[in-house]
Amino acid sequence: MSAIGLDPYMHVRFAKNPEYDPIGHKLSFIADYTGLPQVWEINLGEEWPVQTSFTNERITFISYVTGTSHKIIGMDTGGNEKQQLYLLKDDGTLKDLTNSPDHIHRYGGNSPDGKWIAWSSNRRNPAHFDVYQQNLETLEIRLLYSGDGIFSAVKWSPDGKSILIQKINSPLDNDLGLLNLSTRSMNWLTEHTGEASFKDVHFNKDGDHLYLLTNKDREFYGLALLNIKTKHFVWLEQGQWDFEDLAMNKEKSMLAYSINEGGISKGVLVDINRSNLYTWKTPMGVISNLKFSPDSQKLAYVFKGPAHPSDIWELDLKTIQAERLTYVSRSPVLEKKLVEPELISFRSFDNLEIPAFYFKPKEKPGKFPVVIYLHGGPESQARAIYNPVLQYFLNQGYAVCTPNVRGSTGYGKTFTHLDDVRKRMDAVKDLIFLVEWLKENGNIDAKKIGIMGGSYGGFMVLAAISHYPERWAAAIDIVGMSSLRTFLQTTSPWRKKTREIEYGTIEQDGQFFDSIDPLNYSSQISAPLLVIHGERDPRVHIKESEQIVSKLKERQHTVDFIRLEDEGHSIEKQKNKTTAYKAMVAFMDRYLGDGSN
Repeated sequence: MSAIGLDPYMHVRFAKNPEYDPIGHKLSFIADYTGLPQVWEINLGEEWPVQTSFTNERITFISYVTGTSHKIIGMDTGGNEKQQLYLLKDDGTLKDLTNSPDHIHRYGGNSPDGKWIAWSSNRRNPAHFDVYQQNLETLEIRLLYSGDGIFSAVKWSPDGKSILIQKINSPLDNDLGLLNLSTRSMNWLTEHTGEASFKDVHFNKDGDHLYLLTNKDREFYGLALLNIKTKHFVWLEQGQWDFEDLAMNKEKSMLAYSINEGGISKGVLVDINRSNLYTWKTPMGVISNLKFSPDSQKLAYVFKGPAHPSDIWELDLKTIQAERLTYVSRSPVLEKKLVEPELISFRSFDNLEIPAFYFKPKEKPGKFPVVIYLHGGPESQARAIYNPVLQYFLNQGYAVCTPNVRGSTGYGKTFTHLDDVRKRMDAVKDLIFLVEWLKENGNIDAKKIGIMGGSYGGFMVLAAISHYPERWAAAIDIVGMSSLRTFLQTTSPWRKKTREIEYGTIEQDGQFFDSIDPLNYSSQISAPLLVIHGERDPRVHIKESEQIVSKLKERQHTVDFIRLEDEGHSIEKQKNKTTAYKAMVAFMDRYLGDGSN
């Protein structure tokens, strides 16, 4: 199979966030056709979408205003995550709603009469989020609920008299309450002991029950019904994997969700009245953003798999047949070149089974150089999705492995907490046992092992190459932390408390941080290192990259550093993707390539 350049992989576009207009004749979505995420819409029955927003910054979400074809959109500046809300009218004009660029605004839905929206913001105090409502005509803003904590609006009740509010206790624990808009009294519905999360909430027809996904008193998320008056839960469906992305139709008669089976999705449709369950066929990949059409005849969703980059698909609810609705990501050059992984697992130092996706290159003789790619989070999961750089490596004859080391989500609560605080390095040890598995079972070249990751994955990269230096031929750290101590000192105020639950506090665990922080072991790093960071990153300050690069340069170690001036925690702009991805590829080719690629 002939190798091709990186450009075709990089120019694969994505579509996400499908929204049917209230009449159901159009579907709006976000796509980066132009190199920047914008709003596009497609008339159902037609093949070509048209662009309906024209902004200089990325659009982060879209949602229709009740009963109209106007939309609420989100936008930040240079990836700083300080999202502002705007009204995008039919004629393409933008109306600034929140207008507080130093603060974050999270959309919380539209009132049933279409006159008000709800949102939460840290404008009162950078460390806390309060809930507000705003009139779309007069732009009047009312503070509804404030407190020391992270509160957000979830959904308006069907009668418009109350708003469902979420309080985030930690990234994996929250509570739901109903705020009465006339009395401003809060009725907490989900008070619990032990860790529990309640998400993807939908009112039933009468507004007296909530359908939701929760892992209350369980390892995995299941489907439950909550009686608002008695606060009593009834389980409707449970399984041995997490349920995700619960959606409900307008008539409140159907539900849809996906099951995360080891990083691969299976879609499920529920007819509430008949208690019937249906599934439908999809390729290997991930289903998300499920949305019913207004007439309940179709279900739109985003589908993305290793060999099927992100596009919007539509399920016909009569025939239970799915078809691809958009072709944003289509690239005929690549279609036969994309590789799907096998799901493997390996035993770690304590006999724990660790899952991973292992991709083998097509038609390559001999032993493979390998790139191990680590997800961020750490409360996240490597999924079976398209990644341009990893697919390029496969085309060049590299193998690729994306592990879900301990601490990952998707395998139950217990597994997710196995790397908390003082257990941090156990997850790094998992990587060493993965390397041994790959040597024995993966047909890899033990002298050509590369490692890369972003955010927490970047921290894992730096921890691996500083504590186990002899195993790695090259490493790439993207927006990673080089020190948990300095990370907690510089991350956004509202994030600090939730991150301390995972990592520990400087006061109690500072000495432990010092004993593991890659920054303090930089003298042991022997692998060449590439570091990439956005200057406006509000999560992991660019100082995290600057300080490790500085230490390595002091001892004249091989380190390349790319600063992206107009990016934040993720790389969004096409010009910056071009810079960063080409640098990653050239770097790995330099140190892992065998000269025959």
